[in-house]
Amino acid sequence: MASIKDVAAEAGVSVATVSRVLNDHPSVSAEARTRVLAAVQTLGYRPNAVARSLRTDQTHTLGLVISDVMNPYFTELARSVEEEARALGYSVIIGNADERPDLQDHHVRNLLDRRIDGLLVSPTDGGSPLMLDAVRAGTPMVFVDRWIPGVDVPVVRTDGRAAVRDLVAHLHELGHRRLAIIAGPAATTTGRERVEAFREALGEYGLELPDAYIGQGDFQAESGRRVTEGFLDLPEPPEVVFAADNLMALGALDAVRARGLRVPDDLALAAFDDIRWFVHTDPPVTAIAQPTGELGRAAVRALVDRIEGRPGESVTLPGRLVVRRSCGEPPNPPQSPTPVQRSTS
Repeated sequence: MASIKDVAAEAGVSVATVSRVLNDHPSVSAEARTRVLAAVQTLGYRPNAVARSLRTDQTHTLGLVISDVMNPYFTELARSVEEEARALGYSVIIGNADERPDLQDHHVRNLLDRRIDGLLVSPTDGGSPLMLDAVRAGTPMVFVDRWIPGVDVPVVRTDGRAAVRDLVAHLHELGHRRLAIIAGPAATTTGRERVEAFREALGEYGLELPDAYIGQGDFQAESGRRVTEGFLDLPEPPEVVFAADNLMALGALDAVRARGLRVPDDLALAAFDDIRWFVHTDPPVTAIAQPTGELGRAAVRALVDRIEGRPGESVTLPGRLVVRRSCGEPPNPPQSPTPVQRSTS
């Protein structure tokens, strides 16, 4: 890994000049600033990501990088993180990655430079060298909701497989046989896992998931709208669309209405990630709910354990199916209680 001395040598300036440029000091000439920034880019220099592990003081500040602050799921997660951190004597600085790996690393880099005590991240992909470097350097870190396979840090997440099986069983009982999914990004663990769980659940009923019924989304509403329009244009459209997150479900609902169609009469709709809005849509949306508040609280506790020298546990909590009326259900369908499980690794 490049050092600040390497940057200085590459740029032909002193180490002090590099430091002033990185701290945006106004005394540096435009020419020197340009050379330093070019050297940083060429060498892939990441200030403080490794050096932080050598410090012994604490700031009682945690960093939280979430995938999309506009997603109500992550908004609720951030709120629970802040509340639990405050109760344990920590403040939180939040960065919004907006589902962009480059923006994610921008926030991670800035948070490390601010000398936070630990970092909570919901990764936008599985290949961030910056986060891997930080973990290797000893930065206390916890992944929440999503994770990077093979990275040895605690993971706090929902296991939605049982809830997806419950959803498919529910849809099958209602008579639906042509089921499609709006998938999340394949680069994310949640994007891959939800498609796999859906395919496996369909297989239990002898149903297939053809390629035409898998639409690639990006956890944003516009992708849900685009994919649903494609489904509706098929020679044999699906009877049900399962959106792998709440924003894509809202986009799907917009696409159906834009065609002058109705949910569930013309196309049934279900979603992963229940949100409060779903009880107010017409019809209310059947969805898989995550225990979001407990996920946020458990993630903070695991991170503080790591900061204070304790192991820090991975936590897996179950999702649950919330049955409403967007799949052709009768009025006032029954709803199941939320089970609670905890696993450690």
